[in-house]
Amino acid sequence: MTDRTPIADDPWLTAMLPFVRSQLPEPPAHIVEVGCGSLGGFVPALAAAGYDAIGVDPEAPAGPLFRTVTFEEYADDQPADAVVASLSLHHVDDVSEVLDLVAGRLAPPGLIVVLEWASERFDEATAQWCFARLSAQTGSGEPGHGHPDDHGHPDDPGAHEHHAWLHHLAEGWRESGQPWDAYFRAWTEEAGLHPGHVVLDALQQRFDTLELHEGPYFFTDLDATRDDELAAIQAGQIRPACLQFVGRLR
Repeated sequence: MTDRTPIADDPWLTAMLPFVRSQLPEPPAHIVEVGCGSLGGFVPALAAAGYDAIGVDPEAPAGPLFRTVTFEEYADDQPADAVVASLSLHHVDDVSEVLDLVAGRLAPPGLIVVLEWASERFDEATAQWCFARLSAQTGSGEPGHGHPDDHGHPDDPGAHEHHAWLHHLAEGWRESGQPWDAYFRAWTEEAGLHPGHVVLDALQQRFDTLELHEGPYFFTDLDATRDDELAAIQAGQIRPACLQFVGRLR
């Protein structure tokens, strides 16, 4: 164990932990989190609940619960009972390669629990709704969706301590003078983000779908609650940008 708290003080992790925990086999199952980020993702909470949990990420915290390598470099003699990937698959170099590795490292019946950003759903109406509710907090990082980088692109699952990415995006769009679709498409291409449908297609080629939900994604970076975002989705004002996928090894 490390001296970390059972879960980081992070609104995304706090909001999504009940869903993740409800999908996993009972402790002491061996759980591997792909792309746990600098906060360690769900790993500390799972370890505190009795799981044999390991987080894999080049930016993972120090300690015995974590491996500071990419998943492609990760070696483990013990097959995983389940793999968790929270907002990390849209940033890997090759989704198919990573999911082939996941499938090869799962012990049958093998579960995968995925939370993903469907960036292609971030249309202008959704962007305007978000930008009108930007949190007063700013910082050099971005949401639990990715490792902070020089451009503020979402790539650190579980790093919601800074909320600058949407501010940077709104400012960049205003300064560009471009239509939203053109600006955002160029932004995602520069960041090398895989759209949600690409990730989902790759998952469904390798795993049987047990659950598939869509819902709020941006609330932790806004002056809005999850219920506020859900209500806007249900009213047709914005699009649901979070995919929640649970699959079983085919």
